[in-house]
Amino acid sequence: MTVTTQHLSTQDSFEKLFWTWKGYKIQYSVMGSGQPLVLVHGFGASIGHWRKNIPVLANAGYQVFVLDLLGFGGSEKAAIDYSVEVWVELLKDFWEQHIQEKAVFIGNSIGALLSLTVAAEHPEITEATVLINSAGGLSHRPHELNPPLRFVMGAFNKLVSHPITGKFVFNNIRRKSQIRRTLYQVYRNREAVTDELVEMLYQPSCDPGAREVFASILTAPPGPSPNDLLPKVDVPLLVIWGAEDPWTPITGAKIYEQAKEAGKQIRIVPISGAGHCPHDEVPDIVNHQIIEWLESL
Repeated sequence: MTVTTQHLSTQDSFEKLFWTWKGYKIQYSVMGSGQPLVLVHGFGASIGHWRKNIPVLANAGYQVFVLDLLGFGGSEKAAIDYSVEVWVELLKDFWEQHIQEKAVFIGNSIGALLSLTVAAEHPEITEATVLINSAGGLSHRPHELNPPLRFVMGAFNKLVSHPITGKFVFNNIRRKSQIRRTLYQVYRNREAVTDELVEMLYQPSCDPGAREVFASILTAPPGPSPNDLLPKVDVPLLVIWGAEDPWTPITGAKIYEQAKEAGKQIRIVPISGAGHCPHDEVPDIVNHQIIEWLESL
């Protein structure tokens, strides 16, 4: 099947819907009809990060649900202690309210870790799962960092959490020029780093409470690791990995290769020339892989 990307403007082309969850406003959108797919974004991203995927998947015969996780995008910047467990509960409750039939969860980065956690803990709502450059945790575990970097990250997290230094650090990180520099580090395809993408990441950082959300997430526990989760997963997995990702290197795919050798139903697709967000960098390839895999199930 030939898949051609349709690009939707993040400003105009998504119908913005809102749902109240535990008293907090959650923004979401729906497109298409058919088997339900739930798209789960990564850290700092939002619905718009899937703008090159939503219409293609919808036109392929799927009902695509996409939401801004609590704390991100157009959803409320709630003053809570963020964790993997909070967002997994959000996804489960969203499914119960809006979908109510087994869905395919598709996530990038932290969104992939959340999707894997849903598959492990809530198989009753999961038909299959697509992981795109899955994070190994909400944050690095201390043993994953060598001693110098462990010290630096510990000091940085204290600065972020402090009411005075935290504001300075956050305002520096959220500058548009800094957002662009960060994207250049993790996107192999620099042409995909557009003004629209930078603006999409910048705007939610201006919302009241955004700095506190940022600090809460950076200092949160990492949550379950893929190693912990995979033995509990019985649904089919498609693992897509941008091979030039400096944040979650492709060496992280080894645990999925081992799980496949142990009998799990897993397809692994490395993508050369792409970094941390291949769904946005090389959407034609990723959309094709997802649709082809879904049709094979």
